[in-house]
Amino acid sequence: MTAGTTGMTAGVATSSAIRFCMGVHLHQPVGNFDSVFEQHMTEVYLPFLTRAREAGFLPLTLHVSGPLIEWMEAHDKRYLDLVGELASAGQLELLLAGFYEPVLVALPREDRLEQIQRMRETLHARFGVDARGLWLTERVWESELAADLHDAGVRYALVDDRHFLVSGVSRDRLHAPFWTEAAGKRVALFPIDERLRYLIPFQPPEDTVGYLRALRAGGQRLAVLADDGEKFGGWPGTFDWVYTRGWLTRFFDALRPPIEAGEVRLSTFADALDNVPSGGLAYLGTSSYREMEAWSLPLDAASRLERLEQELGADRIAGPDGTLVRGAHWRNFMVKYAEANRMHKKMVVLSRRCHAVGDPWDARVAIARAQCNDAYWHGVFGGLYLPHLRDAVWRNLAAAERVLRHGERLGCQIIDIDADGHPEVWVHSAEFSAVVSPYRGGAVEEWTHFASGLNAANTLTRRRELYHRLPEQTPEHEQRTDDSAPSIHDLEHGVRLDALPPVDLDVRALLQDRLVSGVTSDAAVTSARYDPLLSWATAPLAFTVEQGASSVTIEMRDPASSFGKSVTFLDDGSIDVRWKWHIDALPEGALFMTELSVACPVMISAPDATRAFRYEIETVAMSERGLDRTRQGTAEVRCWPALRGAARLTVRHG
Repeated sequence: MTAGTTGMTAGVATSSAIRFCMGVHLHQPVGNFDSVFEQHMTEVYLPFLTRAREAGFLPLTLHVSGPLIEWMEAHDKRYLDLVGELASAGQLELLLAGFYEPVLVALPREDRLEQIQRMRETLHARFGVDARGLWLTERVWESELAADLHDAGVRYALVDDRHFLVSGVSRDRLHAPFWTEAAGKRVALFPIDERLRYLIPFQPPEDTVGYLRALRAGGQRLAVLADDGEKFGGWPGTFDWVYTRGWLTRFFDALRPPIEAGEVRLSTFADALDNVPSGGLAYLGTSSYREMEAWSLPLDAASRLERLEQELGADRIAGPDGTLVRGAHWRNFMVKYAEANRMHKKMVVLSRRCHAVGDPWDARVAIARAQCNDAYWHGVFGGLYLPHLRDAVWRNLAAAERVLRHGERLGCQIIDIDADGHPEVWVHSAEFSAVVSPYRGGAVEEWTHFASGLNAANTLTRRRELYHRLPEQTPEHEQRTDDSAPSIHDLEHGVRLDALPPVDLDVRALLQDRLVSGVTSDAAVTSARYDPLLSWATAPLAFTVEQGASSVTIEMRDPASSFGKSVTFLDDGSIDVRWKWHIDALPEGALFMTELSVACPVMISAPDATRAFRYEIETVAMSERGLDRTRQGTAEVRCWPALRGAARLTVRHG
């Protein structure tokens, strides 16, 4: 069936038909590899939409993220041309979102509106569409969004059914659009049916047909699915299931009879909003989807939640009581992972500065690109654990700051940049930007060279994650049948380790100082299996700052001991560090050790050091493929005899 026809809705359209709104969300993050974009374009995005058109499975609703649109425009326009053809024929409804796929609640309010407006302008310019619906990235909702979406010209947004369930709305009421408001500004909300998310495409198509018929028999007027398009061939095992083993063809074939018989009617969300009676008024609490709420918990709390769910049992968790058993919220990733918080808060402070100086276009776009959500969190997907995604954030922040600091001389400001209640020293010029934390022993938490765009401190701490378990520690999980495909969450439960990976003593940064026994081996430091005699890696140090003609010096001391540390930044961005200490009753052979965790080559000069070595920082993290070992950077270690009482080191970008 070609574009311009009425698709499967050409059958008997009766008033008793249940409207089936099927939305597909397509996204690849800023900084992802071209090969990943290309593979998904040829194996997932284009085949799915082409076959839907051929089968007449229309209308559909589609969201294509800004990074994907930009890549397609630059490399392969076939998909966008097909989207334009179907949208012009009224067979494809296009959705808004933040253009670079940010989690909207994580942005300053002005930036939220800007991101949505850019997507609106792009869809109108490319496809001639005036989009009014919104795909809510990662379905992260906070009540204040209602007013912002209204101000952005959004008429309706898609959220999970869980958002309603945790607010006390019964499941049988969720097959309708609802309305919410903030400050009298209204927006409609469609609950996405979790049952459909797990049926499509992982279970036989007949199960979906049976579910839709059961809803209709129960008097429901609407069924809503909106989910990642990558599950139609991009996730592990799904290409074989969806295309080779024919799930997609079977799906279209299975839906054709109930559609042609007038039992099911394919619908856009806009049409459903106009034709399905409202479910009423709803006020949703802060929420995201169930798995996200669990992933954002710290380890101990996540373990307790898992045990509680096991004690309650699968049936009770799947029922009404289970909706009251919750994890944390998306913003908690900024607490769980200091590296995510560093990126996020740097983005916020640069965005504020950019607005204050008139929003130069190059800086504004770079900040918007740095707001892409993927690198800020971690669940089943690598996200934060993928160095190239974090690197893309830092490169864009560097590009923005380079514009904002053009012609600026070396200077500094004392500011709580990471919003933890403790001040940092932000040193900057037209050439570089660095953040020093006196509260964390004078560690350098950022050291960005604008010319290269590299933040030398962009490494990642080796942490214990919930899935870091040996086989005997792994809870039992229901096995799938041969006539189904593993969902991404089935893969999560299938993760196994032969040995537990190392866990770092402290969150990584540059210039973390410790006093260690002389018998502490390189291997012990590498595996973090040693106990320092003393550690200043997390010690709050008193500090003063001295601004020179061509330098900034941060003088720090430990009020509880004689330890002192001086960190000087020079015009060229190099760092000169000096330490002094006096420790009574030192063990024989004790060493003063500093560790620099770096994400790119640096040049270190420490001529008086008596011991020097490096090791690779490697994490073991879950991804859609299982467990990945990923190099996060290099740890450079320098040691001096503790009896010397002083040490010096200089470091430059390589």
